[in-house]
Amino acid sequence: MTRIGLFSDTHGWLDEQVWRHFEGCDELWHAGDFGPGVSELLQGDGRPVRGVYGNIDGRDIRQHYPEVLCWNCEGVRVYMKHIGGYPGRYAPGVKNALAQEGARLFISGHSHILKVVYDPKINCLHMNPGAAGRQGWHTVRTLLRFSIDGDQIQDLEVIELGSR
Repeated sequence: MTRIGLFSDTHGWLDEQVWRHFEGCDELWHAGDFGPGVSELLQGDGRPVRGVYGNIDGRDIRQHYPEVLCWNCEGVRVYMKHIGGYPGRYAPGVKNALAQEGARLFISGHSHILKVVYDPKINCLHMNPGAAGRQGWHTVRTLLRFSIDGDQIQDLEVIELGSR
């Protein structure tokens, strides 16, 4: 079993509470818009960090993280892209890419809206952890924590960090 801490849109600010909430996590996943300094803090933690760059990220982040990341976590194919939309309103090309990759889990950020939606048409769960940072129009900062055990996505928890 792999426990994952998922967040996005930190915009250069990492709340100290993140470490407490992600204490038991094996991997940290960031769905883009790191902002300055956040990647270094995550890398310094020692756990594996997976992520994609977002629209506000500069060359330093873009050299370290791709626009799209696909990988297998245990028995689940994961597809991550910062600006990807969601079921019913995918960004151009995303739905086809999810189908081609055989993705069972699609992760995006950008909207600052926490959303977890299953797309039965392509058998894929979409997760957007909302925004963990202080910049943007969201009112509550959020994270997601969950587990992947074999081919099962389970134990999903929504974590509220407080107001922006």
